[in-house]
Amino acid sequence: MLAGASVIFLLVHLIPGDPVAALLQDQFTPETAAAMRVRLGLDRPLADQYVTFMGNLAAGRFGASFRSGRPVARIIAEQFPATAQLALASTAVAVGVGVPLGVLAAVHRGRALDYLTMGGALLAICVPSFVVGLGLLFVFAYELGWVPVIGAGAAGAVETARGLILPALVLGLRTAALLSRVSRSSLLNVLGLDFIRTARAKGAAERSVLYRHALRNSVLPVITILGVTIGHLLAGTAIVEVVFSRPGIGKLLVDAVLARDLPQVQGTLIVFLVIVIVVNAAVDVVYSLVDPRIAYA
Repeated sequence: MLAGASVIFLLVHLIPGDPVAALLQDQFTPETAAAMRVRLGLDRPLADQYVTFMGNLAAGRFGASFRSGRPVARIIAEQFPATAQLALASTAVAVGVGVPLGVLAAVHRGRALDYLTMGGALLAICVPSFVVGLGLLFVFAYELGWVPVIGAGAAGAVETARGLILPALVLGLRTAALLSRVSRSSLLNVLGLDFIRTARAKGAAERSVLYRHALRNSVLPVITILGVTIGHLLAGTAIVEVVFSRPGIGKLLVDAVLARDLPQVQGTLIVFLVIVIVVNAAVDVVYSLVDPRIAYA
């Protein structure tokens, strides 16, 4: 965590552009710029700024935004629920679409359904998210009018769900494609093991062999990939929130980078880092629940 925070601090300060010039814009003069540097603490050596940053981080603070002057932690807390909602919905899409398609492809190995499913998965992996997002917006929002064009939709559960459909699909389909390929490969490996042949030799129904014996023993690689891709899902929220004009910390990060709001960028990246660490720790716990043979000292 300490190393990650240090890397984030250094990388953020390597972002091209002058934060003071971005804030002042047309009002930029040498005098006003110097005064603002002092007010923001940018006149101090980088080492002093780093010590201040780490001290604030140890106290659970991210500093104040250059643009608004408000605490960065409060701004993130206001935007985080929308991103969490999108991330959970996209994860549900990824698991709900990817795993069943992988199972179907494995069961129909070498047949038309297998080739069609894996071909579609490869296409979903290759096409950029913003291209898929713009295409879905054009068809389902502009042409058909089934979902809101931009934003999260009006207040209410139904409108919120309508505004969440396309962003969750765009963000979840690429992960679903990856999960389908991994689940297919893992399930095929398990179906070739001795205990599966033993279950079939004892007369177990094929459905029981597949769902009771094979599927549970093939799920660990899927959990691993899902944990690893959480970081990609979080990074993807920035693109999706910008394309669909949704609130959230992804869009907040993009806006902060464009405005050279260094405390806001640092705070948002730290939150992403913490989420990735927590999710990967949760994946380790799930391992032991799914497979009792796995234990952690």
